[in-house]
Amino acid sequence: MKTHTSDMTPPAAAKPSLPGRKDADFDALRYNPAPMGQTPAALRTAPPVLATGAPNPGIQAINENVRQYSAWVQPLRQQMARVLIGQDQLVDRLMVGLISNGHILLEGVPGLAKTLALKTLASAVGLRFQRMQFTPDMLPADIVGTMIYNPHDGSFTTKHGPVFSNLILADEINRAPAKVQSALLEAMQERQVTLGDETYRLPDPFLVMATQNPLEQEGTYPLPEAQVDRFMMKVIVGYPNRTEERAIQDAMAVTQPNLNVSCVVSAEDIINARNIVSTIYVDDKVKDYIVDIVMATRDARPYGIDLNGYVQVGASPRATISLTLASRAHAFLQGRGYVTPQDVRDLAYDVLRHRIAVSYEAEAENITSENIVAGILEGLPVP
Repeated sequence: MKTHTSDMTPPAAAKPSLPGRKDADFDALRYNPAPMGQTPAALRTAPPVLATGAPNPGIQAINENVRQYSAWVQPLRQQMARVLIGQDQLVDRLMVGLISNGHILLEGVPGLAKTLALKTLASAVGLRFQRMQFTPDMLPADIVGTMIYNPHDGSFTTKHGPVFSNLILADEINRAPAKVQSALLEAMQERQVTLGDETYRLPDPFLVMATQNPLEQEGTYPLPEAQVDRFMMKVIVGYPNRTEERAIQDAMAVTQPNLNVSCVVSAEDIINARNIVSTIYVDDKVKDYIVDIVMATRDARPYGIDLNGYVQVGASPRATISLTLASRAHAFLQGRGYVTPQDVRDLAYDVLRHRIAVSYEAEAENITSENIVAGILEGLPVP
C-alpha cells in the first residue's frame, strides 16, 4: 500500500485599500447578538440561491457567476503570500473552509506559522476576529460568556464571551479540559449559545480554526474522535523546503517583520461566495465517486480493495457532505462552475484523515489513516 504525502449585524463595509488591522482593532469591534426569536437590527442581502428542483441554468451560466463572485480570491491569495511563505496548500484549505462554512483543525509542530496564517487571514478579511489561547485552567464561561449578578437591583446581565465573533482562533485546543472543548464544539455545531434563559445566535459567517501540537502529551486533553468529526477538515502543516526556508529567513529574521496586509474581502463577499458554491455543478458520476470513497472506508471488500482489517471505524455520512461541499469550494477557488474527480482526490485526505479510526493491527504496523485513504483512492476507478 502506498502512502500519499500532500501535503446579526453586518460589520462596516471594508475598503480594499485599508491596511491590516491589529488585535486591538479587532477587540474594538463587538458583536451584540439579539436573542433568538427577535428580528435582527439589519439584514444582509445576498444573491438568490437556486431553489431545489429549479432547472439547471447550464454550466456556462454557473461559470459566469463563479467568475463574478470570485474576483476577491486572487487578491486575497496575494495578501496572504506577503506574510506566509511556502504554505500555499494551507492558504487554499483555509479559504475552502471559509467559503464552505466548515471548521478547520490545523496540526503541526511549533513554528510552522499556523497561528500567523489564521491571524493574517482575519486581517485580510473584513470580519471580527478573536484569539483564544487554551490552557488547562480554562472554564466554559471563558468562551461562551456568563450571567453577571447586579446587587443594586437584583438583576442579571449577560456578558458575551469571545466566541461571539466571525473568525475564532482556538490556539492549542488540545490543552483545554473536556468541558471547555465541549462548550466550543457545541457552539461550532449548533451555531448558537444559551446563557441563562436566552439563546443567542452566533454571527454569520462563523468559522473556528483550531490548532494543536502533536508533540507534547503532558497537560493536554486529546479531542475525542467523535468530536473531531465536527471539523470539516484536518490539515497537516509540514516543513517548508530549502528555498522557502531561505525566503522566510530574509523576511522574518528582523526585530519588526512586516506583517501588515490589506483588507480585501468583506462579509458580504463571503456570503455571496457561499451561495454560489451551493450552485456549483456536481455530476452524478462524481457524486457516486464520493459516496464510494466514503463507503470504502467502512467496508472496502465490495470494491475489491484489501485493507487487511486495518480499519476499526470508517467515516460517517458527515464525511460525504463535507467532501462534496469542500470539492465545490475548491472548484470555486479554481474559477470553475463544476467539480472534477481531481477536486475530490485533492480534498479526500484533509476530509477523511481524522474520520477513520485504524485498528490495533494497523497501529502495530505503522499504518495510518492516510495510508487507508491512499489505498482506497488507488483501488477505486476514477470516473
